Amino acid sequence: MKTLKLDPLLTIASGILIFLIAISGISACLLLAGTLAPFIFGEAFQRHLVEEGANLDFSTIRWQIAMILLLAASLTAILMRICWLLRKIVQSVGAGDPFIPENARRLTQMAWLSLAFQLIGVPIMAIATWLRDVAVNAGMELERVHVEQGLDLNGLLLMLILFILARVFRKGADMRADLEGMV
Repeated sequence: MKTLKLDPLLTIASGILIFLIAISGISACLLLAGTLAPFIFGEAFQRHLVEEGANLDFSTIRWQIAMILLLAASLTAILMRICWLLRKIVQSVGAGDPFIPENARRLTQMAWLSLAFQLIGVPIMAIATWLRDVAVNAGMELERVHVEQGLDLNGLLLMLILFILARVFRKGADMRADLEGMV
């Protein structure tokens, strides 16, 4: 592979991706550690609920809170992996060799990961809606809490674009291989 002249856009993109990888990795670790909080600090949470006047036993919702945190950790881990794969593609573009079979595999993996991201959001929204309803029924005022449900059409469009780009890259790699075979 030949090295091309430095491209400022690729350098900036790579820097942003490194930052996103670091932030999402740290976030995933913190969220994962946070899944223990409802069990470790359950009594303190219960005292706070009583102080707020909520008629709610915290032990009935601790597993749901832990599940939301665990699912959120998986979302940030997926984001970290997508950014990692995209950075590898950016590096191959910078090296002047983007149409390689590995980039097609990376794009396909990114598409599947974006689908997983969408699917993991469904139980998060369901649990969050249930928790909100339980809290409201227990007398808590949650006028600022809004839970949106449904699949994100932008995320589904991204998945479709990634699958199509993977095919474009696969075809480009095949065409390049054919061309090199002729020479």
